[in-house]
Amino acid sequence: MLLRKRAEDILDMVDKTTAEFKSLNDIQGGDIHIGAAETDAMKYLAQAAEDLHRRCPNIRYHYYSGNNEEMTERLDRGLFDFCLLVEPIDIVKYSYITLPAKDTWGVIMRKDSRLAEKNSVKVNDLVAQPIICSRQALKNELANWFGDKIDRIQIAATYSLVFNATFMVKGGLGYMVGFDKLVNTSSESELTFRPLKPKLESGLCIAWKKYQVFSPAEEMFLAEIQSRFPDAVHE
Repeated sequence: MLLRKRAEDILDMVDKTTAEFKSLNDIQGGDIHIGAAETDAMKYLAQAAEDLHRRCPNIRYHYYSGNNEEMTERLDRGLFDFCLLVEPIDIVKYSYITLPAKDTWGVIMRKDSRLAEKNSVKVNDLVAQPIICSRQALKNELANWFGDKIDRIQIAATYSLVFNATFMVKGGLGYMVGFDKLVNTSSESELTFRPLKPKLESGLCIAWKKYQVFSPAEEMFLAEIQSRFPDAVHE
């Protein structure tokens, strides 16, 4: 199974490298591979892709979702050209753009839940409650936020994609801790969002490997992003 996984990665890399060679002289087209965490900041990449598409409609975008660990692993192996990452991350080996936005942490729950009566959710509100959260956050941001009460948290489930986790919340399995704006919590929805207190936010950045050799399409996409945030580029 290990060799099979490595073989799949090698074949993916062969296909990507072959496509890059074919596009070296193609200044109007090519493929761009982007890994992204689930975040509302995806709109920045989408807007850049949309504007570039008007000028170069033959550029194809390939998006992949996952957590930071999965994304940076594939970025390091050359399978991704760019990654949209949620801080904190080890950024030393990457060039990156700090985005002018932060994701706000909170609790997504059914509107008939007891905690829905509150304007915000504190640590003590979640102690002994069934919690649904991402595996990565449990090791980093949430571990720090819960502090010395982390051992009293009851984990009912973990998730990697928010959309799937919402069904567990709707089914009454527990309270989901995650980012705002990723789940429909409008008046028509059966779910609602309450921010954590004290407030917890995560910064965001677009990263790529240092000294990366880009195809013309990738160069144009990078230039499009850099033009939007000229003062936030870190080489």
